[in-house]
Amino acid sequence: MSTYLDAVNDALERLDDLGYERNLGGGDLANHGPMGAEALAVLGHGDAVPGWIETYRNAAPHHEPPVPYQRLDGSDEADWRAALGDIGRAGDFEELFLREMAEEGWRAVLVRWWPRLLPGPMTGLTHGLIRTAHAVRGLAATAQPTPSQLRELARGLGYWAARFIDAPGPGRLTGRSNVAAALTAIPRLTEPPNSPQEGLARMRNPHSMPGYADALGILAPDHIDRLLSDMTANYAGVCVAHSAHGFPIPLLHGVTAPAAARLVLPQLPRQLHEPTVAALWQAQVTLLMMITTGNDGEESALTRAQRAEVPAWDELIGRAVEHGDEHVIKFTEACLREHALRPDPRYAWAVDIAQQQIERPDAEGGSALTVRFGRSGS
Repeated sequence: MSTYLDAVNDALERLDDLGYERNLGGGDLANHGPMGAEALAVLGHGDAVPGWIETYRNAAPHHEPPVPYQRLDGSDEADWRAALGDIGRAGDFEELFLREMAEEGWRAVLVRWWPRLLPGPMTGLTHGLIRTAHAVRGLAATAQPTPSQLRELARGLGYWAARFIDAPGPGRLTGRSNVAAALTAIPRLTEPPNSPQEGLARMRNPHSMPGYADALGILAPDHIDRLLSDMTANYAGVCVAHSAHGFPIPLLHGVTAPAAARLVLPQLPRQLHEPTVAALWQAQVTLLMMITTGNDGEESALTRAQRAEVPAWDELIGRAVEHGDEHVIKFTEACLREHALRPDPRYAWAVDIAQQQIERPDAEGGSALTVRFGRSGS
């Protein structure tokens, strides 16, 4: 059986020729290959990675990898800030990060750029942050990173920088509400988006949604680990509460993004921990406000999860591998990991429903656009 690092490095080599994004459902969406493969390896199914990659590659065409054309200076704030959000500079950012890692090591580069990019947690529907975190987990597992691993971190950070969406106002841990109460207090849409493009437009201009600025500041500070667990457990319940019309895939990033950031925190100085959680709260607020029209079922999610008949985790893992969808795999791995830290029945319940409702990548018929964005009603 392949070891975790063997599987990760083999996957990165097999995926090396894919660009940062793919065309799926009429839009450009993040390349999930490295993240899905790494999660499969974590789940103990490294031997399944080559076959999974072949299926993934055939599911949708990817853009070409970016190439650098103008050198960026990481020490010149005016220079690199001018390139933020310009996907045409993706190759320049990737080259910059590789150059800095060769000079100072990957941890120094991560610590420098994490706070620079943190104000854009929703970049790529949180995949800038998530891809970076998956790369960090692999790097932290070895004293001798391979060139493929270092390049993957450069690509995670590069995607985050090149698709950067500057938040108009940061999340703040300055309120008085715990996570459950804060989620309940977030105002919702009067009408769901008609398409992924409409939902993404709201994401890019969240202050157009009434009550957004106030929602950013209603969460109370708490111990960082406890806050992260509360955020992922409650959001797992939120996902199922809005699954009546098909599992709303964008919402599951309200679980996978905080779970991913938890992987990075041990590599960061403590003064960056609270700003990270505040940025994740901003992402959770934005996700709720961009696609949900009510909160029916959210407050009762824990009670319903406690009563639900859910398969054991070993079965859920096997089902995720067999299912093959990258979101199902990453969601299963994140929920399993969060459950191991602080058990909560909403994790397995949400995974079970997601595996049943998200379309398999080899399924015939159905709209990828609908499946991946969903329609989340009250």
